[in-house]
Amino acid sequence: MLKSFKTEINPTEEQKVRIRKTIGTCRYIYNFYLAHNKELYEDGKKFMGSSKFRFWLNNEYLPQHPEYSWIKEVYSKAVTQSVNNGQAAFTRCFKHQSAFPKYKKKGKSDVTMYFVKNNPKDCRCERHRINIPSLGWVRIKEKGYIPTTKDGYVIKSGTVSMKAGRYYVSVLVELPDVRAANHSNEGIGIDLGLKDFAVVSNGKTYKNINKSAGLKKLEKQLIREQRSLSRKYKNLKEGESTQRANLQKQKLKVQKIHHKIDNIRTDYMNKTIAEIVKTKPSYITIEDINVKGMMKNRHLSKAVASQKFYEFRAKLQAKCNENGIELRIADRWYPSSKMCHCCGCIKKDLKLSDRMYRCGCGYVEDRDLNAALNLRDAITYEVA
Repeated sequence: MLKSFKTEINPTEEQKVRIRKTIGTCRYIYNFYLAHNKELYEDGKKFMGSSKFRFWLNNEYLPQHPEYSWIKEVYSKAVTQSVNNGQAAFTRCFKHQSAFPKYKKKGKSDVTMYFVKNNPKDCRCERHRINIPSLGWVRIKEKGYIPTTKDGYVIKSGTVSMKAGRYYVSVLVELPDVRAANHSNEGIGIDLGLKDFAVVSNGKTYKNINKSAGLKKLEKQLIREQRSLSRKYKNLKEGESTQRANLQKQKLKVQKIHHKIDNIRTDYMNKTIAEIVKTKPSYITIEDINVKGMMKNRHLSKAVASQKFYEFRAKLQAKCNENGIELRIADRWYPSSKMCHCCGCIKKDLKLSDRMYRCGCGYVEDRDLNAALNLRDAITYEVA
């Protein structure tokens, strides 16, 4: 079984320069690959795949353009992976699974430095440091989080990324496939929402972390810093005295606040999933939420985005696979909120403002808990 581990690293100044240089080169090569294939398409020529493009780049383009020789100065596997990512983006576009690939902008795209284990000395990990090809030994801030090579674990590949001035390493480790046995025959249903983050059929309610005082304070601070950044951009555009160094400092402030807010939300989500899975149900049923449709409502779009429903489903599925729990996905048209859990009657005129479900049979229950109970007992579903 392959499992990923991501943690923050503390590279030296020399290593930081090499990381930034490699990520910048990967971004350039990715954009160059998209532009080159776009040019071939406009000229009516055949699409150039990843391996053919790399052969053309190394044997034809670079010898004729020595001013781009700096491409050869970075880790070759990272450059190769960026071309492969470009081909994968085109493949998704050709299969109508996504739109035409977009260029990656400097400072606005999550470009990473890819590395892979080529020889026994690569990708070794100790309690407090990890060996990364082309970087050497890099110190880890969270000691003991990544399984060590000394204990017999093998790191297959990984990436180094930057975010808000901080550096992270994500590695793929081969672990023994040991799945926990289920000690419960009962399943649970989870109703996700905006008032509360999740309501479970066992009666447990997980509140919306975005309504907490700490996050509201950070969002107010973010508004002030964004306003200051906007003024600096406006002054620069109008030709007034604004130093670019100060603008970059202010930009980093905004990024750090965004990163802090995102970390709080992700940490709360991870703890929620861990607590749900620890109950060891035989199955978990959630609803296929139409996030794209909900985002079209300009009154709810910000609240929907901050709940990170898609990320919750992806992480819950990974956790269920790891623990041998069946994850069931009910259809998005399944009337979990409008159906009475007692008699099965569907209340078509149920409004969003009705927080209590009242049925003619005398059944009265919280709207979200009723939906969670219906999801638990759903007969029609798909196994993720």
